[in-house]
Amino acid sequence: MKQKSLFTRSFLLLFFSAFFLFACSIDQENSSEILPALEISNTSYGADPRQKMDIFLPAGRSSDKTPVLIYIHGGAWIDGDKSEFVQVKPLVEQAFPGFAMISLNYRLYDFVSRQNRFPAQEEDVKSALSFVRSKLAEWNVSDDILLSGASAGAHLALLHGLKNRESDIRGLIAFFPPTDLTSLFGFNNLTTLGLTEIMGGTPQTVPTVYQNASPVNFASSDDPPTIFFHGETDQVVPISQSERLETALKNAQIRHQFIRVPNQGHGFTAETNASLLRQAKTFFGEF
Repeated sequence: MKQKSLFTRSFLLLFFSAFFLFACSIDQENSSEILPALEISNTSYGADPRQKMDIFLPAGRSSDKTPVLIYIHGGAWIDGDKSEFVQVKPLVEQAFPGFAMISLNYRLYDFVSRQNRFPAQEEDVKSALSFVRSKLAEWNVSDDILLSGASAGAHLALLHGLKNRESDIRGLIAFFPPTDLTSLFGFNNLTTLGLTEIMGGTPQTVPTVYQNASPVNFASSDDPPTIFFHGETDQVVPISQSERLETALKNAQIRHQFIRVPNQGHGFTAETNASLLRQAKTFFGEF
């Protein structure tokens, strides 16, 4: 009897030891699979010094559960930098938790050398998206992409999403976007001068260039859901530009939401940005 009891205790000791070691190995395997957050700065997607992007990868990301939000900065196609995203990044993270985020630069028009006329900026967005797609597996993120931007960046996001999009573009977010450059021409002296230089002429001398650079001309029924915001007192890009976009999206029967922001102009308060980003997340829902 004593021998049987000793055998039983030995067996139980071995059993629980083996179980404990197995459980520990499972925990170690699971913990090793949880990827840490990672920031990758100034990654080149082309040969030009401006063709760079910053990548922000969340912890615990996976190729089937981590969508990507891409942000394109503003600056009238002649100025600005991807670092603009840093100002709103905490707000975006709150509204879109678990998303990987990318902020990209693109070539800017130079008034002195007259280099990088449009469509250099459009081509850069194409190149950047191609580069991102080539890195999705390496970054362990999904191919569900939201394309966003502000001002000139919003124009480029819309132009790519409506004109050059691929099926992985699941939605568009635009803050105070230029959408119809033909009608925008002549809004004020700076707009007239800038567009004449950047486009290489006027709507009368190079009408096709303006038409091809205007997102409103490319809305079609299979385009992605689009949400856009515009300040009612915007003196840089008039709200009529978003009204024209709304008409084009309605005519093409594209799911969209246009939010007018009263008493604000070309740029919003932090509180307004936070609210609008939450509304954008609600608009798109879960992927």
